Amino acid sequence: MNSIFLRIYGGMLGVLVLVGVLGVVSLHLVNLVRADQHRERLAQGTFSLMADNLAPQNEVERKRALLIWERLLGVPLDLQPMTALTLDGGQRARLYRDLVVVEKTGPHAARVLRRVGREDLLLVAEVKQVSEQLARATLYLIADELVRYPVTEQQRRLAEIRQSKGFGFDIGLQRLERVGLDDDQRKRVEEGDTVMALGKDGDSIRVFAGLPGSPWVLEIGPLYQLNLYPPQLLILIAFLGLCLIGLVVYLLVRQLERRVSGLEVAATRIAQGSLDTRVPAGDADSVGRLAAAFNGMAEHLQRSLSMQRELVRAVSHELRTPVARLRFGLEMLESASTEQARAKHLAGMDGDIQDLDRLVDEMLTYARLEQGAPALKFQAVDLDALLDRVIAELAPLRPGIRVLRGDCQGLPGEGAWVEAEPRYLHRAVQNLVGNAMRHAETQVRLSYQVGQQRCRIDVEDDGPGIPEGVWDRIFTPFTRLDDSRTRASGGHGLGLSIVRRIIYWHGGRALVGHSEGLGGACFSLHWPRQQAPD
Repeated sequence: MNSIFLRIYGGMLGVLVLVGVLGVVSLHLVNLVRADQHRERLAQGTFSLMADNLAPQNEVERKRALLIWERLLGVPLDLQPMTALTLDGGQRARLYRDLVVVEKTGPHAARVLRRVGREDLLLVAEVKQVSEQLARATLYLIADELVRYPVTEQQRRLAEIRQSKGFGFDIGLQRLERVGLDDDQRKRVEEGDTVMALGKDGDSIRVFAGLPGSPWVLEIGPLYQLNLYPPQLLILIAFLGLCLIGLVVYLLVRQLERRVSGLEVAATRIAQGSLDTRVPAGDADSVGRLAAAFNGMAEHLQRSLSMQRELVRAVSHELRTPVARLRFGLEMLESASTEQARAKHLAGMDGDIQDLDRLVDEMLTYARLEQGAPALKFQAVDLDALLDRVIAELAPLRPGIRVLRGDCQGLPGEGAWVEAEPRYLHRAVQNLVGNAMRHAETQVRLSYQVGQQRCRIDVEDDGPGIPEGVWDRIFTPFTRLDDSRTRASGGHGLGLSIVRRIIYWHGGRALVGHSEGLGGACFSLHWPRQQAPD
């Protein structure tokens, strides 16, 4: 048991290491995705503004605009057909949704793509490094757009640009006295220069530029630099996560070990003879189901051993009578004075030996049926032929008892064919008819009913019947309602038990009741007409 849990703990340790490795890889992928998204947010607004400005222009105007923007950005710009570039499905989808595509080409370099208007034409920029020139060019492009509108309309137009172009950072118009610049920075803004200032938090920058002929100052930012998740943070998170997972796994496995150990202790007690030992089986998990199966096994084992003990005691009792008669016959045989007396004692001894032989045969048959599923070969059986055969075999044994066919109902067009094990079904019907003949006064009647799903055989007699209070134990081994009468008729108390086990392995039931037609007992066998395949 300990070696099993050692292997479980070893497997869990391997899982924890695997989780750690997957965590490192996942964080690296997350950083890559965040970096791509950060670059796209920074480039989206600026390149969308340039591409939309190029859309209505002719070829000459486009070339002139590209030259101006190249000097502003400090990066080469070009217009290329979409078919000239190798793009995957996701990139094409982004371009057709008027989004930028940023392809990383080096540690700090990237290629930026943006579709121009509704054409299959791309604005391509080879950015070596994102610098303040990108912010300056953005300010220039926005300012160039705003100066075309009156001062009173510039705020509204800026809001439209910000919403339509998808800028990934804030853009606003502020009064110069409210932007929080020092005197030198204000002077440079008034002179038309572009000013960059640190944000209040110290980890961002803001860019300012004045608008000619306007009291407004155009502000971009704050612009934040992407902070990748550091490996130290990854190690800390992974360590804490692994510790938490390890603790949870340990508690779960510890609980599992304790419950399985309870099963082990219970199994040891049962092996030592304490058959009433049981384990708690309240949970619905796998261990709970195992405990329930274990309890079922223990109950079956206890019931089987108890039955075996009862069987041994009953067999000992059954064997004692014929053995005693044999001993008495031998003693009488020695003192017999005439040949006729000797023949009489020998005939009695032969009857006792036959009785012993029948008892051993019934005991072996019952043991085979009780221990487990016997090798049953189900075949098509004709109930008419079966009943006729049983009547032909048993009717001559007691000439005073008539064995007749009763009301037999088969299926129209199909007759009385059912699926069963021929040898065992014959034995069951034979036992029922033999039992009925021992207790009948004048008549035994056999009948059957065959339906689409189930079939039934009834064996009735006109004897005294069986009291209803003992119907539930009539099929118990060695059960006798009238011990002396049963012995006189030759019964051992196993025939009905054999019948019950045979019909059980056919998936059916054996029942007893009153015979309405003859007034005695009525034994019935019910089982499926067609047996399920193995």
